[in-house]
Amino acid sequence: MQTMRRGRSTCPAERRSPGQRAEPRRSEAWSAGYSHRVQEALDAKGSAPAEQPPPAPAPAATVGTKTETGTGARAGAAIAGRSRPHALVLQGLVKRFGTNLAVAALDLVVPAGSFFGLVGPNGAGKTTTLSIATGLLRPDAGQALVLGHDVWADPPAAKAVMGVLPDGVRLFDRLSGRELVTYHGLLRGLSRAVVEHRATQLIRALGLEEAAGTLVVDYSAGMTKKVALACALVHAPRLLLLDEPFEAVDPVSAATIRSILAEVVAGGGTVVLSSHVMELVERLCDHVAIVHAGRVVATGSLDDVRGDASLEERFVDLVGARSIAADLSWLSS
Repeated sequence: MQTMRRGRSTCPAERRSPGQRAEPRRSEAWSAGYSHRVQEALDAKGSAPAEQPPPAPAPAATVGTKTETGTGARAGAAIAGRSRPHALVLQGLVKRFGTNLAVAALDLVVPAGSFFGLVGPNGAGKTTTLSIATGLLRPDAGQALVLGHDVWADPPAAKAVMGVLPDGVRLFDRLSGRELVTYHGLLRGLSRAVVEHRATQLIRALGLEEAAGTLVVDYSAGMTKKVALACALVHAPRLLLLDEPFEAVDPVSAATIRSILAEVVAGGGTVVLSSHVMELVERLCDHVAIVHAGRVVATGSLDDVRGDASLEERFVDLVGARSIAADLSWLSS
């Protein structure tokens, strides 16, 4: 059992007053469904203070990628059939690191209300692509649109509607878990009453109640991942971009996270996650993209991409199995 050091920490949020800007409005039908389902997922007790949801975005640009033909029955069932912009559109993304071309004119469309899986071998460009999409890394060329907002032309509008769990997440780890989630909510412009209610519910749902007052620097890898996810969820984003969200998370917590993410999608939100675990992507996602050598080699509904095979078989077929060139017969001696 992990021993955690306790210490005193002063949350920066206590020393400053958050901005008083009101959260803009979105459609009442979408807001009601989203809030209701997310509260169910967090097992809320009592009603949260009244909140004003974010605005409905302007129509997003379209790109010439594969037409989506899947039914997406598991995604956004409560609002199926409604015309909405794409949640994420990536057009001609290019990123070089020296002589290494990490992302090579990548195009991708993520339908709104979908549970979207991004898979690929190590070094395929998944993390770089997500970093560009979330505004953490500037591309050499191309455009990223989040619910119609250009990530680089209008960063505040794009980032206001997304929640991010990046790779190698760096946190203010001299805050306690509760302080960290509270701080993120206040930075997002939420009222203190709303933030405190949501922080309590998220900490409870993710099994962090006993460690809520412990400094994040003393958290295990799995606990750090969970509190980072709570920070990504606290403002009820319409688009979640998660890089390996289940890495280092125990099976019980993973089941809880899956339930929360499924409810976000069922309420009209969109989840994009990267993973190397094909079985996980097949179980959770209704849309998928396979990335290889910085390009999308297949994308569409899960059934369209995998066809009559499993996703893993289709993945190996597209990417190519790597043969063992060296003689390793000594391993069996």
